[in-house]
This record gives sequence, structure tokens and C-alpha cells, in this order.
Amino acid sequence: RRPAQMANIKIKLVKSTNKARESEKATIRALGLKKIGQTVEKADNEATRGMIKKAVNYVAVEEN
Repeated sequence: RRPAQMANIKIKLVKSTNKARESEKATIRALGLKKIGQTVEKADNEATRGMIKKAVNYVAVEEN
């Protein structure tokens, strides 16, 4: 059997990380975001949700 399809979420960088803490910058880079306005699609799981929570002031989330 195939595993159930995991839902995806779109994460968009909406604010500059110039004055962000180093840990927040590292989290944003780990999500794959480099430039303002860039969007990535990631699996909706606990790890991704935790990363979004860490960088909540810099990203916007769109659930599919």
C-alpha cells in the first residue's frame, strides 16, 4: 500500500531578515527562502510547523 498523501503548505518570505536573530535567519534559510517574495512549498508536518513558528514575523503561510 502507498502511504496517504501528506498535505503541503506554501511559505512566503514577506519581510527582510536584516535585523532578525541568527537563529531566525538560519531557520528561514533552512526553509529554503532567500529573497523577499520567494515562495516554497513544504510538507505540512510538525517539523515544518515548528520552523514557521520560529520565524512567524517574517513569513506568510498559505494552506492548500
